[in-house]
Amino acid sequence: MTKVGVLFGGVSPEHDISILTGLQAVRGLGDGYEVAAIYWSKTGEFYQTDNSLEAKDFVSGVPTGSRQLKFTMESGFSVVSGGRFSKERDLQLDVVMVCLHGGAGEDGSIQSLLDLAGIPYCGPSSRGAALGMDKLAFAGILLTEGIPTLPRKLLSEGISNPGFDGPYIVKPRYGGSSIGIDVVADIGTAIARLKSNIHLKQGAVIEPYRPDLFDLQVAVRVYPEFEISAIEKPVRTKSGSEILSYKDKYVAGEGMVAAPRELPANISDQQAVNIRSYASSLARLLPIRGISRIDFLSDGLGELYVNEVNTIPGSLSKYLFVDPPIEFSRLLDDLLKEAFSNKTYLPVTTGADGSALSSAGSIAAKLA
Repeated sequence: MTKVGVLFGGVSPEHDISILTGLQAVRGLGDGYEVAAIYWSKTGEFYQTDNSLEAKDFVSGVPTGSRQLKFTMESGFSVVSGGRFSKERDLQLDVVMVCLHGGAGEDGSIQSLLDLAGIPYCGPSSRGAALGMDKLAFAGILLTEGIPTLPRKLLSEGISNPGFDGPYIVKPRYGGSSIGIDVVADIGTAIARLKSNIHLKQGAVIEPYRPDLFDLQVAVRVYPEFEISAIEKPVRTKSGSEILSYKDKYVAGEGMVAAPRELPANISDQQAVNIRSYASSLARLLPIRGISRIDFLSDGLGELYVNEVNTIPGSLSKYLFVDPPIEFSRLLDDLLKEAFSNKTYLPVTTGADGSALSSAGSIAAKLA
């Protein structure tokens, strides 16, 4: 029987949403899998928790009865010994299902760790995760390939004119959700946010704020074959809200599953064709793996822009695969099969033949 570790939580502003996604995956995995629920606490420790826990059990932190784990390159996750006569026990996982949003769970960090430990995992590779998280790098790919997107610049204290008029949206460069996003009137206020907004401390980007644009989203997967979900239009619960907020997306009981939406979105046939075309192009350009959600902005008429890609979307975007309908258990099963079929890391040492070492001479000479 395949033993699956479902990893959720994490050191991220989206910690709570990751718990919701992880618990859904724990419950959604069908017969044939032995599931270990692995909670990554806000303070950075790993714990194995009971598979029957609910979201409320994590409100105060690590649930009662959880067993602390440690991670090593040799054995992966193992239970920490609890006394003089108890021994550490490896979980002996065959694969890890990564259900982490934002932070080190969606920026490639945990993926790199799993790669080096030789543990198969679901979702984006370390390279794909890092590229999807970096809003500036992602925008650069769009511009290079001629895919329409709003202008986006690096925000720093030295900037005086980003090259486009305000008002502006200020976003964390490495943020995953709507957390930390500000709408500001002028460049001076945008720069001031660099000091007052903790989510911008590792970098920020700025782009024009367009109140006439609304959100459209679509999910894609490439295994067992390329597939695009139905297109949705998320609904902003607060009338006149400047952006689709964190509360709009997630604070509705089941994360993204219960968020208000128009599905399928009531848009023109041409816009639907364009969205699918751009989604196909991005699946070709990016190292898409697992299920990714691509977010667009539209004026409902002719304008359409790619906004960002979420390489580990909330609830794994299971609610979008309705045409044709795909059971959540099948989506999870395909993710696990892809983890074994499509390797994420191939160490290559070809070219390191020793010639540079044999001809190097002494180190002392090189220091002179």
